Parts: sequence; C-alpha cells; structure tokens
Amino acid sequence: MKNCTTLLFVTAFILTSCQADYNKPVEIAAVDAERIINADREPQNWLAHGRTYDEQRFSPLTTINADSISKLGLAWYLDLGTNRGLEATPIVVDGVIYVSGAWNIIYAIDARSGKLLWQHDPETSRAWVAEYAVHDAVSRGIAVWDGKVIAATLDGRLLALDATNGELLWSVLTIDRSKPYTITGAPRIVKDRVIIGNSGADYGVRGYLSAYDVSNGELDWRFYTVPGDPLKPQESAVLERVVKTWTGDEWYKTGGGGTVWNSMAFDPEMNLLYFGVGNGTPWSRELRSPGGGDNLFLSSIVAVNPDNGEYVWHYQTTPGESWNFSAVESIILTELEIEGKLRKVLIQAPKNGFFYVLDRATGELLSAQQYIEQNWASHVDMATGRPVEYPFARYKNQGRLIVPGPSGGHSWYPMSYSPHTKLAYIPALSVPGYYNHQEAYAHQPGFQNKGIEEGVSDFRALNPQGERQKIRFGMRLLAWDPQTQTERWRVEHTDLPGGTLAMTGNLVFQGLGSGEFAAYAADTGTKLWSFEAGTTIMAGPVTYAVDGEQYVAVLAGRGGGAGLVGGPTGVHWNGLVNENRLLAFKLGGLTKIPSARKLVRHVSIPDELRSTTEDKALIGRGQKIYEQYCYMCHGLGVFSGGVIPDLRYANSQTFANWEAIVIGGSRSAQGMRSFEGALSAEDALAIRAYVLRQAVKLQ
Repeated sequence: MKNCTTLLFVTAFILTSCQADYNKPVEIAAVDAERIINADREPQNWLAHGRTYDEQRFSPLTTINADSISKLGLAWYLDLGTNRGLEATPIVVDGVIYVSGAWNIIYAIDARSGKLLWQHDPETSRAWVAEYAVHDAVSRGIAVWDGKVIAATLDGRLLALDATNGELLWSVLTIDRSKPYTITGAPRIVKDRVIIGNSGADYGVRGYLSAYDVSNGELDWRFYTVPGDPLKPQESAVLERVVKTWTGDEWYKTGGGGTVWNSMAFDPEMNLLYFGVGNGTPWSRELRSPGGGDNLFLSSIVAVNPDNGEYVWHYQTTPGESWNFSAVESIILTELEIEGKLRKVLIQAPKNGFFYVLDRATGELLSAQQYIEQNWASHVDMATGRPVEYPFARYKNQGRLIVPGPSGGHSWYPMSYSPHTKLAYIPALSVPGYYNHQEAYAHQPGFQNKGIEEGVSDFRALNPQGERQKIRFGMRLLAWDPQTQTERWRVEHTDLPGGTLAMTGNLVFQGLGSGEFAAYAADTGTKLWSFEAGTTIMAGPVTYAVDGEQYVAVLAGRGGGAGLVGGPTGVHWNGLVNENRLLAFKLGGLTKIPSARKLVRHVSIPDELRSTTEDKALIGRGQKIYEQYCYMCHGLGVFSGGVIPDLRYANSQTFANWEAIVIGGSRSAQGMRSFEGALSAEDALAIRAYVLRQAVKLQ
C-alpha cells in the first residue's frame, strides 16, 4: 500500500452548508442515508453514484446553464499518473472529490484547486487483471459513507478507507479466488450496508449480489442470480422455483453467468433495492441450456428487500438470453403519468434495444418500445411481457447478423434523466454483431467461454429476416420520452458516446471517444459548447459547487472494451501517449491542457523472421487465432486502440521471446496473460507471423 497523505486539509474542509437542514459544521465525508435522501437540499454536493438514490444523474444547480455556457472553460486538471481506461463517476462531499482510477487507485482531491490530498493504491493484482478482466483495468466508481471511502478492486476485494487520509480501515474478499471473478462496478450503500456485485460471466462464474456491514466489512446477506446444482437444495425458496427454468446438466458446473456488474437504484419509501443482471455462460442458450427455458435471472431487473436480500419481484427483458443482451444498464426511478394516473416507475434502456417502463412496486410492465434500430425482435407483447423474436434470431444452425450486437443498444455508459424536460438521455449504439456457434464448444477454465466464433463479422451473412442486407452503424446521443415512448431528438456521433449528465439549466453534458466534451440544449439537442480534451471521455460527468462557484468534472482517459479494440476511437489515438486526467470546468476558466505527446516507435522485423511474412497458410492460421484470442486487447487487424502497445511496432526482443510471453506468461506482471492451456507453441508462432505481416504493411 502506498499513500500520499495531507493532514492539513482536514480543518479546511469542515464547511457549513447554506441549506436549512445542514447549517452546522459537518465532519469529513459524513454521508448518511438522510443526506442522500435529501440531496436536493445540498445540490453543491454529489453524494452518491447517481447523485441520489433514484440514480437520475440530474443536478438542480443553475449557475452553469444554457445562457452562460459560452463562458465555460477549464478551471483545473489533475494528471493521475496512469495510462489505462477511466470510467468512474466522482463523488463530491463538502469540497472534496473522491474518485477511483485505473488499477483501482483511489484519489482524494481538493474540489476548488485540483490539488491531490491523498491517494491509495490497493495494489490490485496485475496478473489477475491480465487473466480475467474482460475490458481493461477499469473501475466505475466508489462510495462515501460515515467518514469512509468504500471501494472494490478488480481482484475481488472490498475496502474501507479513512476519508481523512486514505488509510485502510478494513478489507474483505468478496469472491472465491478459484473462480475468474472480477469487480468493475461501483458499490452503493443502503441502510448501512455496502451493496456490491461482480463480473466474469464470459469466463464462467455464478453471479450474485452481496451486502456487507459498512462499519466492519462483515457479510450480511447474499442473493444468487443463478441457481446452483439442481440435484442439491438451493440457497432460497425463489431459487427452488428459478432452477426449473434451466435445463441440461452442464451449466451449473461452470456457474451459468448472470453477474451483477453495474446498475442499482434504491427506493427508501418502498424499501426496495433494484439491480440489473447480466448475460449467461456461454452466450447461446442452445449450448448453455439445450432443453430450452428462460434461464432466470439472466438479463433481468430484480427487486429485493435491502434488509435481508429477500426476493420481491423481477422482470426479464430477454428470456432465454443468447446475444449478450444484459440488463445491467442504468436503472432510473421517476414518476410518470400513465393512463391519467401518476405512477412510480423504473425506467431502463438495456442492451436488447427496447426501452422499458415498469411499475417499481410490482415489476408490472407498463410499456416497452424500440429505442434503436434492431432486427432480433419485432416488439414486446404487452400481454406476456416477452419480446416477439423473429424466426431467424437464434443462430443454432447458421450464423446470423444481429443488431444490436454484443455491445448492445446501450452499455454501461451512464444514462441520465431530467424531471424538467421529462426526457432520458441515452448514450445509444446501433452496431451489428455476427453470431455463430463455436464448433465443438467445450468450456475452457480461465478463458472467455462465449460459445460463438470470434473475429471480424461476416456482414454478408443473412440477417434475421433471412435477407442479405447492409446494416448501418450508429452512435448517438438520444433524447427519449419515457411517457410517450418516442424519440424527441438525436445527435449523431462518429465515435463512441460516453455517459451523460442532465442539469436544471437546460443542459446535457456528454463526452465522446474522439475526445470531445460537449454540452447540448436539453430540450432540442442543439450543441451549445464543446472542449477538446486530448483523450477519450467515456465516464459519467458530475457537477458540484464550492464557495458558491459551480463546476463540472469528468474523468478523461482512454481504455475500456471498445477503447482496446480500436475502431473509430483508435484512429484518433494510435501513436499518442495515453493520458489519464480529471478535468474540472467553471465559468471563466482559462486553464489549458498540454498538447498530446507522440510515442517514439518504429517497425522492427528481425531478418530471421522475415520469411514468415510470406507464408500465407501460416498467416491465415495466425489471423484466425488472433481474432479468437487477441483482438479484444490488441485491436482488430493489429491496429491498437492507443491503450495497449501496438504489436506492429514491437521490438526484436519481443518477437524473439514471443512464445515465452504468449504461452509462458513472462509479462504477466505487466498485464499480459499467459495462454497456456488454450494455445500451443505452434499457435503462438502463427499469431506472430500474422502480426509481422501486418507490420510489413507499414514499411
């Protein structure tokens, strides 16, 4: 553990609030349920992941608005000293920003000046991340409660730090280390319990949600989202019913998936905790549960009692899920007029492309409509609550081109909602994916087990309607009216759309993979302001105020799944140093960020290996293996997204030690996993030939 502590700031941040209920001095990070429930009384703070328990990501602050936005400029920035993906939402409490960065490093920062107060490195295992983290060394946030900063690590730990200096108070292991679990999601704190899930469904784990005592880290309750061995008693009565929706005799041996890796919300009046559940292992139900079945609680929204974790209700967005259509995307609570009555509702735009409005007391489906183009289902049957699939949507006998693809119509990028405009602001995607059963699928422990052929999509394949058709790519900011289930406006992007922030002053903020950070009119979508950040912005922005001056803050740093693969984002950043920063803006800000730094690199092909660059059979084999195992980190076509080093520029030593790196794991401490057990030495050398061939094209 490495800490950089500053004790002098303690008295400086014992502030007084201008709000009636908080007009006395408060202690450092003295967040509790009452403050979060009454967050609108102190809008200068951002006390929880979505600011409030309803997770709307909406701020009542008014100084920065559509009329003043032209004066917005950079107030300060802080270099974080890392070079991987940044996806976290900051927490701001009484003049201090708390945020997690790459490798789960936690920072406390002076919200006025950007001065680093302390940082805590939990020393997350690089080898564990290399083996099991699907989408980079990322964290999506932390929580603050009763003088503590609560954080989770990619290698499965839950930590409590002293908010005054970053010292470790307690640490617990939340996973079975014999299984390939990770944690990317932000913990939430409800009724003095830390609520945390995990990731790893693609590798083969059994999903669950846990609650820990915030004072000491003791486990209070655990809710499993997938049943266990059907021949043994289940952990709860609801799982005894759920297990009947699964078939076959293999899924439970590898876990089944269903991890809870992102969204949650809490209704204090109803005392209900809501969370979203992810995809299955493998993706296709035909492989996972060959006798059919809905496979609960995959791709579901679940409501439980936070006092004991007992099941209350669920709604499954994608029964028999087969396309990586998770339901872990933003869950937001609001009120809508439905058939002349004001209803307390839950809204979500999950991966499958339908926007859902549910009664949050009962889970009753109130409406569902397509929010993006899609071709796997025509509509949701309101009588049954089930999507009506096209005949060709399932891909057991032939590969299918499906939109949305595995990236979904909306992924983890936070959605926001404005009670003023009554619109949801969705970072929406319309990107197709090619699905085809992997021949002779067999579970591989320690590796991704999707059960589909990886690689470049065959866009000539039949679409689900049985037609040969070109399907458009789309990336956009979408303003959606949940009450009428219609699109109000859209802004088309040429790069990945990041998380959104809605504000009282008729503004919506969003970052892009291209590095642009922009503000739009919330009612029309007109772009009102933009800033070039010099690196990708995917994280959710926040706004806060100190000494009456309002700021907007956001993390900027390339990485994450799409950032590794390359694509549009990689075109911008290949060849540039990956900078990690926290940016804060205010009216009249004049700070400039440094110019992007170029990497010093050149193509180096050893003479003794040059002959392999002409071996078409070897290169073809290497390409196929590369697209199965390597492209998610090193990029399609060996074109790096600017995060992981571009292999085309690898040095002679790397090529000479290729087998030791790929099979032997000689660079696991640097984040490069070993493929022993999945690839042979011949496979590794075939990959090298393909990489070298791509390098030759640069000469």
